[in-house]
Amino acid sequence: MKTVLQQIGRYRKDALLCIGFTTLEVIMEILLPFVTARIIDQGLQAANLPAVYRYGAIMVTLAFFGLVFGAAAGYFSASASAGFSANLREAIYRNIQTFSFSNIDKFSVPGLPQVLRERRYVPGA
Repeated sequence: MKTVLQQIGRYRKDALLCIGFTTLEVIMEILLPFVTARIIDQGLQAANLPAVYRYGAIMVTLAFFGLVFGAAAGYFSASASAGFSANLREAIYRNIQTFSFSNIDKFSVPGLPQVLRERRYVPGA
């Protein structure tokens, strides 16, 4: 696993940003039920319409920030995963190039370098 995680390389920042934005999105989603409880307790039961509006605005704001954080997490996760997979394919290909012919004959996948070469032409990979 340590060897695989070394392939993150320059996409480490994107991976960490994805984790951070996902955490912020989850926090926004967790706060929504508490604000709903405040609306019920301090607004509806007390017949306090300004409190309902205030906590309603807070809920809309939390939902909007949750949406923004979720979109940012999706963007950075896509960037990190595409970069990680490209780095991993390149490392596998470099490793296969170091094999001797006797080592290559031991594997039952003689077309592996060809498959890796074809995947390089996939857009975005």
